[in-house]
Amino acid sequence: MGLNIKRRKTRLAAAISLLFALLSSIAQADSHALAQPFDAVKVQGTLLIESLDGATRWVHNPERAAERYPAASTFKVLNSLIALHERLISGPDSRIAWDGTEYEMSVWNRDQTLDSAFRVSCVWCYQRLARALGPAVYPGYIQATGYGQLRQPFVVDQFWLDGSLRISAQEQVNFLRGVVQRQPPFSRADYASLARLMLLEQGDGWQLYGKTGWFTRGKPGVGWFVGYLQGDKGTWLFALNIDTQSAADLPLRQSIVLQALRAKGLLPAG
Repeated sequence: MGLNIKRRKTRLAAAISLLFALLSSIAQADSHALAQPFDAVKVQGTLLIESLDGATRWVHNPERAAERYPAASTFKVLNSLIALHERLISGPDSRIAWDGTEYEMSVWNRDQTLDSAFRVSCVWCYQRLARALGPAVYPGYIQATGYGQLRQPFVVDQFWLDGSLRISAQEQVNFLRGVVQRQPPFSRADYASLARLMLLEQGDGWQLYGKTGWFTRGKPGVGWFVGYLQGDKGTWLFALNIDTQSAADLPLRQSIVLQALRAKGLLPAG
């Protein structure tokens, strides 16, 4: 009797050891799949990919994924929703008139629509919207959506550019979950307009939505790419940030994410 109990305990211990070894090997494989694109280009950063229901989560550099960084132009996602919801602007085709000021980015030197301003990350366009909305509007929306942390006092047309508004990759993903699920306080029409702004690419059975950002007022800079993928395997949220030394690093933001999505079998091979 005692010998049989001992044998069962031994088998149970062996089974548990095998299970832990298997889980460890899976975790290492998952970690490698996300780390490989970073290692290949020798860049420091984090990438979080999470299913819409939160049941599956892959992360490279989890410590950094929990750390807040300046939001930069990724804030244009929430800023667009706020401007739409406050009826400051009616939709993606709404016109934003250029005042003739010459900017370094030549694509900014013309009249814009909300759609074009979002796609070319037109700073002056969103600064004009921010000044029209005013500083009293922003803290409530930022708190309600869990969009990081806003340091006060802040300059209304600079806070997403100067580091006053900071957000982590995990908070970006949580915010995007609310976007996909169309949570209050924004309307279905607001979210429909945002989806049009964020759509980057689409193929047979899939759509990729996203927004880049680049914080340049620090050394190193911070490059962002956040968004979500909808396809046959469900909806997957993602947020990446990386250290950037110059504009030459900017293409890495999207390429790392796309490589990781393909490695996970979520996006067809390009």
